[in-house]
Amino acid sequence: MINPAPSVAAPRSAPRPATSAGARGAEPGTVAICFVIAALEPVRARRLDVEGLLGAVGLSPQLLKRPQARVSAKQYGELWRRIAIALDDEFFGQDSRRMKSGSFAMLCHSLIHCRTLAQALERSLRFYRLILDDIGGALVRGETGDARIELRAREGAPNRVFAHETLLMLIYGVACWLVNRRIPILAAEFAYPEPAHGAEYRLMYSTALRFEAPCTAIAFDASYLDLPVVQDERSIKEFLRFAPENIIVKYKNTRSLGARIRRRLRQTLPGSVPAFAAIARELHVTPATLRRRLHEEGTSYRSLKDELRRDLAVRQLTHSARSVMDIAFELGFSERSSFHRAFRKWTGASPGEFRRRDRGGGARVDDGM
Repeated sequence: MINPAPSVAAPRSAPRPATSAGARGAEPGTVAICFVIAALEPVRARRLDVEGLLGAVGLSPQLLKRPQARVSAKQYGELWRRIAIALDDEFFGQDSRRMKSGSFAMLCHSLIHCRTLAQALERSLRFYRLILDDIGGALVRGETGDARIELRAREGAPNRVFAHETLLMLIYGVACWLVNRRIPILAAEFAYPEPAHGAEYRLMYSTALRFEAPCTAIAFDASYLDLPVVQDERSIKEFLRFAPENIIVKYKNTRSLGARIRRRLRQTLPGSVPAFAAIARELHVTPATLRRRLHEEGTSYRSLKDELRRDLAVRQLTHSARSVMDIAFELGFSERSSFHRAFRKWTGASPGEFRRRDRGGGARVDDGM
């Protein structure tokens, strides 16, 4: 797709050992296995080498049988690139017309010459309307200070869930990159019934969700439309080199303040979490300044902590026999009940339920209850 990898038959280096998820020391940021399965469906339909694609990015085919499994954003991003190359389709067979390899990079090069985010979004949506036959989008300014990116399947075209998910991810991720900040999503709605992985949408988009809506859309503060496009020919090289991983994790700018804090927290988690005021002192800014700068990047200290805790909790529950209580305390929760509430908010299941589903309802592992 972007930063094309060599053909699947000749990977850049020897395949890594097949694993169930990313390495423990890797930067957290995970993707539910349901999205891996959806991306692989057109590969199966064309009878291409699914196991070869998975092995090339260090994933075991057995992982596809574990509905609660997650993979690292890096692995999923690399798998995206390899699938796009194998299909010569950067939209993964989700449209009647192929989106040929290189299309996304060409779009990004055209967008950096826009003056504002509004102009860039209009150009981006026009590009997809030209490239794709079955789905199109529009930018709509609301009357209450919000703006919406709306997607609709064209009349008579199939309403594919993964097509909506993919296009929304591409448009939103690039928009965040163009203005060099994460744009908070106020609400999201989808033109189809809630899928089996609907709980993931709370993590991907917003807790304000609506399904079976007239169209698929995300809403955000309209003031972001007036922000200037700050990327150029120099910065686009780095962006494309790390895409789509940086899009999948809602535009991960490795040089941002949020990324620096994530790396700092990664050094302490599992374990004690530094107080917000202590992080501010380390960065030589006041707490108020740090809070404002994180807000400008579309995140917060609490969000950064929760994202790390979620991914570490999932990793511990799926790859260890430790009790839920031990995992909760190690991640900095003072009470088991607070960990249960947080984990259910993240995944839609309690820690014990999540572990049992992951293991196929087999032998019960002590969950500390």
